[in-house]
Amino acid sequence: MSALPLPAKREVRQSFGASATTYDEHAFLQREIGDRLFERLQYIKLIPERVLDIGSGTGYATQKLRERFPESSLIALDIAPDMLGYARDKATSTSLLKRLFGKQHDRDYVCADAEALPLASESIDLALSNLAMQWTDPERVAKEAVRVLKPQGLFMFTTFGPDTLKELRAAFKAIDDAPHVNTFPDMHDIGDILVHAGFADPVMDQETITLTYDELKPLLRELKGIGAHNVMPGRATGLMGRQRWQRMVDAYERFRKDGRLPATYEVVYGHAWKPEFGKRKTIDGQQQIDLAEFKRMVMKS
Repeated sequence: MSALPLPAKREVRQSFGASATTYDEHAFLQREIGDRLFERLQYIKLIPERVLDIGSGTGYATQKLRERFPESSLIALDIAPDMLGYARDKATSTSLLKRLFGKQHDRDYVCADAEALPLASESIDLALSNLAMQWTDPERVAKEAVRVLKPQGLFMFTTFGPDTLKELRAAFKAIDDAPHVNTFPDMHDIGDILVHAGFADPVMDQETITLTYDELKPLLRELKGIGAHNVMPGRATGLMGRQRWQRMVDAYERFRKDGRLPATYEVVYGHAWKPEFGKRKTIDGQQQIDLAEFKRMVMKS
């Protein structure tokens, strides 16, 4: 289990489900980060037979995967059924000519938890996730990803690092000590998680994107529009009240620079391959090798 407090899963499902119809209107940052993830994917030589989009949301990355790998079978997986329904409706709204004469390949929509993938082991060639891991236990997601990937399969993802929304987190501290903003693992910790899960030589990097606003309300409206509500355990409940709201606004104003309020996002990019042959576990000087893996080794030789 992750040492960081984790969002409440039921509330995550409800929050994102409720924002299915408003998500695209506010998710310009999520789309931009997805585009940057796909720029990295262009440099990787891979022709996957089956592709998995983990945390597919309204289907932006799913569609980009379809365009990038038109011959592949594609699985869009999300914990919120309303998100999946919205994505499916968008995908089926393509032109009649394209549906009639375009070559169609499998695109399945699966409502499930990324920490417990309902997929067979070694059934996926590429697992991709854009900004979903921050709502999960990354250790469990990594273990599930390495399980469902075929040998030499690729896991590629983005998530947020600990400096994300640091200004908002500090402003909320002015009114109470309850958690108001999600907590995010460090990039190096995620790399360690991937190694411990069984991935080989993960590649990690990060960048900082800062959005600016005239005032605080548009930022909070965007977070609400994409379903990024406060779903942390121990969170404060009830209305904030005018005085507490003003204290929070005043605290955020300390970050104003050049007439604008900043909102920092630390974006973490990562990818790792599942090795063809897993790590050997040595007990009393003897190697333990899974039978299926041993058969692959024999066939390879």
